[in-house]
Amino acid sequence: MSQPQQRSPVHKRPIKLSTLMTLMVGAVITTVLLSVHLLYNAQIDNFTRMHMQDKAMAVARTLASSPEIQRGLTLPSENNLIQPIANAVRNRDGLLFIVVINMDGIRYSHPNLQNIGKHFVGDDFIPALHGRENVSVNHGVLVEALRAFTPVYNDEHRQIGVVAVGISLDDVAQQITQSRWNIFWTVLFGAVVGLLGILILVRRLKHILFGLEPYEISTLFEQRQAILESIKEGVIAVDQHSRVTLINQAARQLLRETSSEAPLTGDAIPESSIMLSHLHEALHHGKAWHDEKLNVRGRTLISNTLPVRSGQRIIGAVCTFRDKTEISQLGERLDGMVNYVDALTERSHEFMNKLHVILGLLHMKNYTQLEAFILQTANNYQTEIGLLMQKIKSPVIAGFLLSKINRASDRGHQLTLHDASLLPDNGSDEQVAVLITVLGNLIENALEALEQQPQGEIDVMLHYQNGWLACEVSDDGPGIAAEQLATIFEKGVSSKGSDRGVGLFLVQQQTESLGGSVTVESEPGVYTQFLIQLPWGRGNIN
Repeated sequence: MSQPQQRSPVHKRPIKLSTLMTLMVGAVITTVLLSVHLLYNAQIDNFTRMHMQDKAMAVARTLASSPEIQRGLTLPSENNLIQPIANAVRNRDGLLFIVVINMDGIRYSHPNLQNIGKHFVGDDFIPALHGRENVSVNHGVLVEALRAFTPVYNDEHRQIGVVAVGISLDDVAQQITQSRWNIFWTVLFGAVVGLLGILILVRRLKHILFGLEPYEISTLFEQRQAILESIKEGVIAVDQHSRVTLINQAARQLLRETSSEAPLTGDAIPESSIMLSHLHEALHHGKAWHDEKLNVRGRTLISNTLPVRSGQRIIGAVCTFRDKTEISQLGERLDGMVNYVDALTERSHEFMNKLHVILGLLHMKNYTQLEAFILQTANNYQTEIGLLMQKIKSPVIAGFLLSKINRASDRGHQLTLHDASLLPDNGSDEQVAVLITVLGNLIENALEALEQQPQGEIDVMLHYQNGWLACEVSDDGPGIAAEQLATIFEKGVSSKGSDRGVGLFLVQQQTESLGGSVTVESEPGVYTQFLIQLPWGRGNIN
């Protein structure tokens, strides 16, 4: 039997922003307009009747206060004084009738002249005869009408009659129909205006969002989050109020390891954080920092901080930093191994030369000189390399010292490892890197100090005891003046000119980063001695 074909999943086409906004806002506007229309349509009868009642009552009150109407009621109904006034007002306002009656219910005006002088039909005017205005729907000699009654008073405030104003119910119904059509056209106009507003809103949003659709924005956001979380560099961004708006996992990890403070999105950046101190400078002063080297708890970090501007206004700042500790340590370790290999290469060449001497002495059968040469060579090896390898168990440090011994020898000086030296190979990579930095800077400073002094001596002692390493580097150079001892560890302070004064600063900084200490003693013209205390061993890292 043939396998049934599997139907591929149908991927719906994403809705465009213009379509989505039109549907959503259009639905809201339609709902609001429809609700208003239904509500107004339900109340239109009451609103129109109240409007017509108010209109009829207003006309009745106006006529009741007219001196001509009041004077006409004091005369017989045949005097024809009130009828012209009533007809004029009725025609002007489109009313069904205006009837003025006296206290006996006799009409003084009527659209039909034959009814003047006759009694008013209906008893709904009786409340008005007792001084109370009222409105009713009734049928007189004309069609059914909405009738409003108001009393008429003379100058002595004595009631002398009643004014009745009637509006045909057909006119009321027509007015209601007209009002419904008005609300329909109003709703339609609102819908057109709303549609234009939607189009303007959509165009504005498209401009703000750079023409991107919602699914494109969400895709870019997910891609940005994936990129931020995948890179090894720490990234942290803050707004103008120093609140974190973005921080990736690498930044949180580095902050936890170096400062024990890892702010979350929305938190204010801590003022005491060394790693984030440049963010405050960028926010408040607009200063940018490029490839700034930070040493935090023995770790080397490279930081870049830039202010974020909108026009001329600073709206935030971004800081990126990466951990260069491993690379620096590997580089220093590699340098040590290279120095070690170079030293061994030099020694191998020297050993081959000595073999050639031994071979020549054998050919010459000069055994006495051969014996003396071999004994001298063995003693030199035991003194130089053998002693070094016995005392310094770390191959990186041993190779480093061999290279420095050769460098000192090439410059006409002597670098000696003290007989009491002892260095086990149990230091961590970080401790080895710091020791190389310390020894390298101190030995180079000693060599520079001995430049004007032939056959200078540099003495190095490395002594390990109870988890601590005591390191002494001394020379018989010109020494350091007493007034300079208090400032030699400051960055930029040097007696060798500008752009110097970094070596001793690094010595103190990296030593203290491990919890160690550094002191110096010097007597001008006699000696200079540096004493460094370092924790040594993998369990002694602070």
